Order: sequence, then C-alpha cells, then structure tokens
Amino acid sequence: MKTESNWKQGDVVEIEIASLSDTGDGVGRVDNRVVFVPNTVPGDRLRVRLLYVKPQFAKGAIEELLKPSPHGIRPACIVADKCGGCQWQHVRYDYQQQAKQTLVTEALTRIGKFADPPVSAIIGSPQSFGYRNKVSYPLELSDIGIFKAGYYQKGTHKLINLNQCPVQDERLNPLLAHLKEEFDLAEWSAYDEQTHKGLLRHLCLRIGQRTGEILITLVATKRRLPSLATHSQNWLNQYPGVVGVCLNVNPDKTNRIFGKQTLSIVGKPYVREQFAGLTFHLGADTFFQVNTEAAEMLLEVMMEHLDLQGTERVIDAYCGMGTLTLPLARQVQQVMGIEVQAEAIKQARENAQLNDIENVTFQVGKVEDILPQLDDKPDIVLLDPPRQGCKPEVLQELLKRRPNRLVYVSCKPATLARDLQILCEDGTYRLTRVQPVDFFPQTAHVEAVAFLINNE
Repeated sequence: MKTESNWKQGDVVEIEIASLSDTGDGVGRVDNRVVFVPNTVPGDRLRVRLLYVKPQFAKGAIEELLKPSPHGIRPACIVADKCGGCQWQHVRYDYQQQAKQTLVTEALTRIGKFADPPVSAIIGSPQSFGYRNKVSYPLELSDIGIFKAGYYQKGTHKLINLNQCPVQDERLNPLLAHLKEEFDLAEWSAYDEQTHKGLLRHLCLRIGQRTGEILITLVATKRRLPSLATHSQNWLNQYPGVVGVCLNVNPDKTNRIFGKQTLSIVGKPYVREQFAGLTFHLGADTFFQVNTEAAEMLLEVMMEHLDLQGTERVIDAYCGMGTLTLPLARQVQQVMGIEVQAEAIKQARENAQLNDIENVTFQVGKVEDILPQLDDKPDIVLLDPPRQGCKPEVLQELLKRRPNRLVYVSCKPATLARDLQILCEDGTYRLTRVQPVDFFPQTAHVEAVAFLINNE
C-alpha cells in the first residue's frame, strides 16, 4: 500500500467511499489524505488509480470495484457515466436526498460555525426524472458532418451526443432527436469554439409543464439563418405543443449561452406556465426554476413558516421576473422587487399586470445600491441571490436596518452558510429553520430556504 509521502500520479490505492461531495464525487481517505472519485457511492470498496495528486488530496478513477455499495443503482441513462449533466444517476434517490441534507448541515456547521443548525428533513422532488422544464444543448458537428447535441463530459469540452435525456420533461425528447436531423437538412453550420466560425451554437427548449406549451430557441452567431422562417413554421405545424420559435443572437467569444438580442421567428416568444395559482409568461432566456413542482413546495414552506397576516411590507431582493414576488404579493400589504437585469424587471411587470396584481413595485439596479436608498424599514426581506451569494454591502445594510425577518433562498450551501454566519455572528439575527428542497434530482445540487428573526 502506498503511503502519503510517496504517493504519485498513476499509483493504485484501495479505499472505501465514505461520503459524497458537493461536486458529486465520492470521497474516501487513505493515510489521512482525501481522495475524490467520480461515479462512486458511499459503501463502495474500490481500487482507484490516482490521476491528480496534491499534498492534502488526490483525484482518482475507478480501476476495480471490489465491493459495491447497497446505495448504488443502475443509471437510467446509457451515457450517465460520461455526460456531465448528471452526477448521481448511479445513486439511489433516497440516498441522494440523505446526502444533500448532509451537505447542507455540514456547510452550516463547518463554514457557518453553527453548532447545531436547525435543518429540517429534506423535501424530495415529486419527480426524480423528467422534471426539467428547460434545457440548453451545445451543438457541434460530428466527424462525419452531422449535428450533435448534448452535454459536455465533466471537466472537458468533449460533447456527449444525446437523442433523449431522462431528467428533462419527456415531452421534449422527440424534439431533441428530430431537430438535429432538421439542422442537417437545412445545411446550417455549427459554431466551432476553437476557430469561432460557424452559425449554430445552442438548441434551447422550454416547456410550460402545466400548459404543455413548448418554445424552441436557436442560439446563433448571426441574425440570418437560410430558410429559418420556413423551417420554423414547419416545426410549429409538425410538433404538438410548440407555440413559437425564437432566434437568439450571440456573436461573442464567450461561454455564456445567450446573447443580448432575441428575435421571434414564428408564433409566440414565450410559453405560459401555471405556478402557485398564477399565470407566468416565460421567454427564451427568462430565469425560472427548472423544477416547477419542487419550487412550489419551497414556496409553500415559506408561506407556512412566515404565517403572513396581510399587513407586511416585503422587499424581494434579486427578484428576477417575479417568481416569488407575485405569489407573496397576494398575501401581504406591499412588495418591492429589486433586480439588476432590466429585461427581467420588464417581464416581472408584465406578469404582475397579467395576474391583476397591483400592490407590487419593481426597481432595476443592484441590491447593494438600492437597499440603502429606501426610506422605510421593511418587515421582511427575501434574499434569493446568485450562487455567489450576497455582496458584503447587502449583508451590512441588513444588519444596519434590522428588518424583523429575513428569508434566504440559496442553491449553494457554502455561500448560504457564509452569509448566515455574518448575519448571526453578533446576535442581531437568530437562525430558526433551514429547509432543504431537492430541485435537482440526479445531480449534487440542492436548494435550501433559511429563516431568520431579529433578536431585538
């Protein structure tokens, strides 16, 4: 057996996987060194070849499975071990939930310094497959010149070609396979990220899970694709549920999917979705939670815990297009939404009008800029920041203003824990509950909502 002092790349070690990391890898230890191994499950006993070695940790690949874990399962997808879209299809779903709850608890303990964090039992997704209402597939040409669409293999830019995907809404599967054939017939070129030449970059599909309406969006480097209008009308006529086709223009040398301009080619530039008893219009690049039913469950927890009386004044920071703002507005006196993206605020206002909700206002700008300018002290502030968490200026402004209650929705336990520590470390706020909700089955991602009250 190799020891820590003489381990090197290419060595083979024997380990047992003890836990799962927030990147999806299995984690084991040998001679006080952590070893990360993808496509493994706690309880697996393995021989592992070390591929990347550092003083305190190593990364490896399975050389031989000596004893399988009882928590393992055969993946539903034949390319699950290659495709980077999922990390945990080989893990039983009940154990996935257990692992995610552990990730939240350990982040709050290790990073947040909470000795006994009040983490409730995780709420699982109603569907462990077929839950995604939006997908974006990079495109490229194969060696024989036909279109491929899929996800990149983890840690690489090698595209794994797919004709269906078990985590997306099953009504999107026929489109994925057929549209690639249509692109071949149209003789469009695919974008090459090495040479920055070619037209088609991504195929994006969005479905209103409650309405069945589907929007097809092509992302291309130029505004004009030969015969696009004709092909688009054919798709509208041919595929049940398709209500519109859009073209997004992204000419930049970037890994960002969408460019700044989206053109409606045929039909509607949005799908209708029913969420929390409201109707939302969702465009090609509108941010909306990919798991509609799980997002509703999180909202129900929020409403139940807040026990709203109808007199509250609420600020929804990072409000996006009003996914949580508008359901909240029906239960309180007044809500203000803050969002840096002007297009999202435009959509939020349109959705408020669509649902005849008048007790909401929206402001475009950074939360750290707008929050200090507000005159009134809100009763509740809802935080739903990007994965990077809140800016320090936002947290300091909250500590200065001291609203009665804070609600923090997060998709990254590490940044949630970091920000909760700042809010609670001087005793201004007390953490009363953290509720994990599984928005993303078959992956290592987990959503959580935290509730804090002012100790004064």
